[in-house]
Amino acid sequence: MDYVLSFKVNDAIYLRDPESSEIGKQMVKSAIDLIAKIGLEHFTFKKLAAETGSTEATIYRYFENKHKMLLYIINWYWNYLAFIVMIQLQNVTDPAKRLQLVIKLLSNKLPDNTIQNNYNNDNLHTIVISESSKVYLINEVDEENKSQVFKPFKDLCATVAAIITAYKPDYPYPHSLSSMLMETAHNQHYFVEHLPSLTDCNKKIEKTYVQQFLESLVFGTLGKESM
Repeated sequence: MDYVLSFKVNDAIYLRDPESSEIGKQMVKSAIDLIAKIGLEHFTFKKLAAETGSTEATIYRYFENKHKMLLYIINWYWNYLAFIVMIQLQNVTDPAKRLQLVIKLLSNKLPDNTIQNNYNNDNLHTIVISESSKVYLINEVDEENKSQVFKPFKDLCATVAAIITAYKPDYPYPHSLSSMLMETAHNQHYFVEHLPSLTDCNKKIEKTYVQQFLESLVFGTLGKESM
């Protein structure tokens, strides 16, 4: 029986759970498509209301502001990616292959053959690359952190750190390398598309550049074993 994957997102992020109603689900789906198209700076609840055929007042019943809506979307993405990592690693036991696989997952768009969800995977990936750092590069980061709204990102970072430690038990900075790996993947994708002179990418390796670079970075740091 087919089913649509969903996750429980921290209720400190929203006023009313979007998963609790069809309009709420459609609101998030349309927000993902609209933010991916025009960017967070140009995104407004007025524009979202026009896309969904609802009203700004309806949207404000679910989210206090667009920052909280972006935070909801990013949290959902990290939960989804963590689920994919868990599924794809479950039958892989070799530490080097596990690390290589997680680098591949972090370096590329979400796989198309994963369990169905309500959202456009390409647009989710676009938002994560361009907008995800905006959820914590804010003055209120410490206050929001107390509400555990960054937990999905931290949990995935801890998962990757554990994989690094399994590969190189004496490496002293697994969490730092893990968080750097995740953020560098976003930055390099963004630079390749918009500021290519900041990278060493060329047309021949454009599709695989980020993965190749991250593999070189990580295994160069840790020491590459035979795989």
